[in-house]
Amino acid sequence: MPIHKTFGVDLGTSTIKIYSAQKDTITKEKNMIAIRNGEQVLAVGDDAYEMYEKAPSNIYVESPMSFGKIANINHTEIVLQTLLQRAEHASLLGNTLFLTVPADMSEIEKRAYYTIASGSRKNNVRMVEKSIADAIALGIPLNHTKGSMVVNIGAQSTEISVVAEGRVILSKIVEIGGKQLNESICNTVRRKYNLHIGTRTAKRLKLSLGYLGLDKKEARKIVGIDSLSGLPREGVISSRAVHEAITDLIRTVGEEIKFFLERTPPQIYHSIIEEGIYLTGGTTRIPDIEWYLRRVTGYKIHLSGLYDLCTICGVKEIINSRSLQKWAK
Repeated sequence: MPIHKTFGVDLGTSTIKIYSAQKDTITKEKNMIAIRNGEQVLAVGDDAYEMYEKAPSNIYVESPMSFGKIANINHTEIVLQTLLQRAEHASLLGNTLFLTVPADMSEIEKRAYYTIASGSRKNNVRMVEKSIADAIALGIPLNHTKGSMVVNIGAQSTEISVVAEGRVILSKIVEIGGKQLNESICNTVRRKYNLHIGTRTAKRLKLSLGYLGLDKKEARKIVGIDSLSGLPREGVISSRAVHEAITDLIRTVGEEIKFFLERTPPQIYHSIIEEGIYLTGGTTRIPDIEWYLRRVTGYKIHLSGLYDLCTICGVKEIINSRSLQKWAK
């Protein structure tokens, strides 16, 4: 058994991504935990997600993260340490963890991240700002950029950051992400079709019918609970209904980007406008989202094909390049 191992960890609100330097692999599992009667841990990760929206009333299934930050320290630590063990058996003397964190966290939040990552084995923890990891994965030259904007639309929040001269100079978290879009779809389907659906079904509709570009007239058959009878029934949901449900929230993200740009110094602003805005995150899988945000903001948008793996791919590069490790503190 190796004496020491190195991992990269992206603690997403919906999904944890773990990079094992020894295996050179990235694994993904749902950032969820199932608790029975408020104290007994039944399952974590994908096993807990299988119980989501299906469990009886005495079993609570949740994500211990909220809006991209830690909401429950104890549950986050249990999930992280369990998934690290699944990714690769623990070493004799603990591990080195390169952990991604928000750029605008407080000292209290910083201690919380250190606590959950160090664990019982007292792992060596090095923190990497998410925006820096994203920028590296996107190929932004950190030491030379005069101003680059990275927008990461995640599961529950959007992090807007401006990177210049090797550091994050401005950062803001907007509380709009995939979860809010899913909930909006649930509300729209209930209002238009008298049908109650779960967020897992709403997510499938969002990715298959949530066209933000061309007006495609498509539909999907789903099963939900009838609002009047309380019995299961089928319904056919149109792409127009899904479009209506998500458009206002995506427009708000675009308006937040424009407002954020107005706060940047003029020389950095001109660099961003010339270079364009980099867009990443799991929620950017929505069809034509980059086209729609380009239309709302009026600026060039570069969509990363890495989506939700962008941050962990940046951490992977940091781990494997000694010259990049100065951005891990």
